[in-house]
Amino acid sequence: MAASVARVLRSLVRPSAAASLVSLSPRRFLAGGAQFQYIVVEKKGAKQNVGVIQLNRPKALNALCDGLVNEVNQAIDAFELDPHVGAIVITGSEKAFAAGADIKEMQKKTFQDCYQGNFLAHWNKVSLVRKPVIAAVNGYALGGGCELAMMCDIIYAGEKAQFGQPEILLGTIPGAGGTQRLTRAVGKSLAMEMVLTGERISAQEAKQAGLVSKVCPVDKLLDEAVSCGEKIAGNSKLMVALAKEAVNAAFETTLTEGSKTERRLFYSSFATDDQKEGMTAFVEKRKANFTDH
Repeated sequence: MAASVARVLRSLVRPSAAASLVSLSPRRFLAGGAQFQYIVVEKKGAKQNVGVIQLNRPKALNALCDGLVNEVNQAIDAFELDPHVGAIVITGSEKAFAAGADIKEMQKKTFQDCYQGNFLAHWNKVSLVRKPVIAAVNGYALGGGCELAMMCDIIYAGEKAQFGQPEILLGTIPGAGGTQRLTRAVGKSLAMEMVLTGERISAQEAKQAGLVSKVCPVDKLLDEAVSCGEKIAGNSKLMVALAKEAVNAAFETTLTEGSKTERRLFYSSFATDDQKEGMTAFVEKRKANFTDH
């Protein structure tokens, strides 16, 4: 079983080449020899411990077709299983992170198609993984692209990035968490304005509103996101997963219930080797050597 998993992972990712991510040809393979058509996958960082997924559908500005979403989900699963990967970065091109869902795919869908087929439910995979996911957003993050970015745990934006939920202009509303995550991130008033008018906000406005944690020069964005991923990956992966769960509880529960969840997770950390190692290293004034146990 372990050998088969290793083969799958080796077929999905390879160490970073000297060329930049944007210039890499999308020749990445799934188990069984099938090629990725819509994404480029690799590992980055000095220790090759940050998984990078680049959306690679340039002619459509990385519009999120069903095939692209399925490939992202497969890559996410592979990185989740890879014990050497401590964080994941999702990015696009300098022009577009993702300009939205593929309208041509959904144009003729009926209510019955959407309801019976549970349309868009599989888009949620990014928000369910235990490892932290960082969105590195350059250019357009609109509609489904904005929703994908908000499913990630951290959002870094290039200086020219634009965020928006323009579904209202197409005669519909956000369907992959846009009304919910945007409101939690920026508050009711700005979320209402963006959703009801379809207007966009800049990277600087997104930072001021709390949607984005850092704004970077366009050509430095991916490096900054990978650097953040390396810092995360250098910690105990077990503790990172507990911490992520605790923070996410703040969005899902009341303050009282969230605090109880945090306390239970805090207590559970004392049953691990990494807690003992971390505190012992602090007392002994040395760097901790975490083993993820």
